[in-house]
Amino acid sequence: MLAITCPGQGSQTPGFLAPWLELPGVPDRLHWLSAVAGMDLEAHGTTSDEATIKDTAVAQPLIVASGLLSLLALFEHPADGFRVVGAGAGHSVGEITAASAAGVISAEQAMVLVRERGRGMATAATATPTGMSAVLGGDPDEVTASLESHGLTPANVNGAGQIVAAGTLEQLAALSDNPPAKARVMPLKVAGAFHTEHMAPAVDDLSRLARAVSVHDARVPLVSNVDGEVIHSGREALRRIVSQVRNPVRWDLCMETMRDLGVTGIIEIPPAGALTGLAKRGLKGVETLALKSPDDLEAAHRMVREHGSARDASQPTWRLITAPVKGTVEITASTPGTAVPAGDVVARISSLRDTREVLADHSGTVVEWLVEDGDPVSPGQPLLRLHPEGAIA
Repeated sequence: MLAITCPGQGSQTPGFLAPWLELPGVPDRLHWLSAVAGMDLEAHGTTSDEATIKDTAVAQPLIVASGLLSLLALFEHPADGFRVVGAGAGHSVGEITAASAAGVISAEQAMVLVRERGRGMATAATATPTGMSAVLGGDPDEVTASLESHGLTPANVNGAGQIVAAGTLEQLAALSDNPPAKARVMPLKVAGAFHTEHMAPAVDDLSRLARAVSVHDARVPLVSNVDGEVIHSGREALRRIVSQVRNPVRWDLCMETMRDLGVTGIIEIPPAGALTGLAKRGLKGVETLALKSPDDLEAAHRMVREHGSARDASQPTWRLITAPVKGTVEITASTPGTAVPAGDVVARISSLRDTREVLADHSGTVVEWLVEDGDPVSPGQPLLRLHPEGAIA
């Protein structure tokens, strides 16, 4: 199974986009995305210095645009990707890239959302001097306890021995002076405490904007930053993108879900490198590729052939209700032939962590259950076939 991962803020470096502009059609496409974003993304991706592209309002649109451009080089037609990619995931702002790649929102909608997300987070970061620091090594429970003692938030739980703390500069300085046992603290070049309550104003603004965004259900299963759940509903994916601005990123759970899904190959799209490094440490045995330049496309196309799994891209994913997590299923919905309203709980899945309710994203009629009560299930496994309300039988 092939997974595509989309990096977040901090992955950008000066000039990283320059090699991609040598590909036919890429400059024109980037010019269009620049118009939507309201900034010169070509300049920011080629000639702007590190200080300029560190600016949150610049970095986030640049990262999403570069990811979308590289996907057009990897898959000339979106349907080609829909047919072979088994899962998509994005770290922080990379979730917008992943949502667009999966067909939930258009490229233009993605650029408007990320433009306003970047602006909103940059503004929120000016209210109080805040920042983020990576805590490398140490016992995870001891690290978390240490952060709590300093009033810090574990904003990114990345797995592979890496937790990113976020809070005020005074709180981060205190952590640096007294780090957890067997851990080192490394300040990050970001402008604020992302994925914490300090970002609440940005969430409010983005939430209002998102109410006007039309969505489609995901053509490729999306693994969510919130809890590692597999998401198909477009509306749910958008809701999580908005709330995630002030919620911690659980990339460790995303990697856990990719392991449960049976992912055998991961391609990280530009600006690539960070997520590949985490996967090499946290997903042993999985082939990885950081797609940094067009020189890597030959290797990427080989991975698509070897790890991609053919499936019918035209089949709407919302006809199947799937398991969001690994665990044991408890069936709660009606028997075949009965109606299920949208939002009804159709099953519960108990894992080692907790119990999750599985909801019907659309109203419809139960056709058949594909599992039995008490069966063990994996993330993304079909549970129930639902005939959508209003569809032609």
